[in-house]
Amino acid sequence: MRQLQALATPAGAAALTRARELLADRTDAVTALTRLRSEVGVELAGPAWGIARQRERARPAFGADADRFFFTADALEQAGRPLLADRRAARLLADGARSVVDLGCAAGTDTIALARAGAAVVAVDLDPVARELTRLNAAAAGLRGVEIRAADAVDLVAAAIGGRVATCDAAVLDPARRAGGRRQLDPDRWSPPWSTVQALLDTAPTCVVKVAPGLDHDRVPAGVEAEWVSLGGSIVEALLWGRAPSRTWRRATVVGRDGVLHELTADTDPGDAEPGPVRGWLHEPDPAVIRSGLVALAATELDATLVDPTIAYLTSDAAADSPWVSSYRVTDVLPFNLKKLKALLRARGVGRVVVKKRGSPIEPETLARQLRGPGEDSAVVVVTRVAGAPTALVCAAP
Repeated sequence: MRQLQALATPAGAAALTRARELLADRTDAVTALTRLRSEVGVELAGPAWGIARQRERARPAFGADADRFFFTADALEQAGRPLLADRRAARLLADGARSVVDLGCAAGTDTIALARAGAAVVAVDLDPVARELTRLNAAAAGLRGVEIRAADAVDLVAAAIGGRVATCDAAVLDPARRAGGRRQLDPDRWSPPWSTVQALLDTAPTCVVKVAPGLDHDRVPAGVEAEWVSLGGSIVEALLWGRAPSRTWRRATVVGRDGVLHELTADTDPGDAEPGPVRGWLHEPDPAVIRSGLVALAATELDATLVDPTIAYLTSDAAADSPWVSSYRVTDVLPFNLKKLKALLRARGVGRVVVKKRGSPIEPETLARQLRGPGEDSAVVVVTRVAGAPTALVCAAP
């Protein structure tokens, strides 16, 4: 707390500027800290270096805000991307909610998105550091009307009256899913635990909860929309929407390279795609499509089938211009055998290989080294199961 408050002073701002300059010059940590101690003093040097490093990590997502916001490593890990925070805020407020409680404000990034969208926000956290981060960041964003409280989300949800938590129209909950630097895979060990998540969804119609992408679908209550969001081929958030903002059963959202959002939705379970033989093209569904259970919808759109009933690879006769999949032209299909696979690649002049796998115990990095050769061409090797049999699919490099 004292360190954050010291960095919020003019002397602290000067220390942060100097730390950023040293980072920009790629100065190693030992040298940078030595210089900072001599230039800004021992008390400011370490904290300034730490915050400057987190700002550098945040810059690709937060842009100009990164250089005025304060983050700890844990708070930045929990912070969502501003583009998605703005989207969540807009959807949560779309039906007329005017006030929102942010249950577990961390660094205040959701609080800021909600306030910028026009809501009166009550930011809640038991951690005094989280509250101070939120206070500093809200001030840096020019938001003066945010109320910050020391309170327990468990108690506030339990005390909800008439669908309102902390007397607010809507609620945002982002349970901490790390403890001691390790991910907590069991939702009952989140903070607050799953029981509070379920209570909020049952009590407050207008709410949204961030959950782990691997959440078991069986835990999603009836009438609650579950959404998975991916960016750059990785799932960046999973959401459970309260019954008021829910619009469908499942939603997969893919953020394109241009920042455009593509959404695939289903009102009911579409079931599984049909299996079939490997054809001229292999399609790798986006992780959000897989986790949302909507592969069958993508298959229908592409006139594609599964290579195996248990594997989320699709195949069709044509390439796909689709946000839901990445496509690879198949050149060879053979039973998985390292010696024969190496011989085939050598015969084709392939020396550089990218290995993908699904439904196989192989380590992609290890196999890629084993397949590396003197050839100048490249290929993608997909190790998977086809109709239950271990199979290697050799594909042209994209």
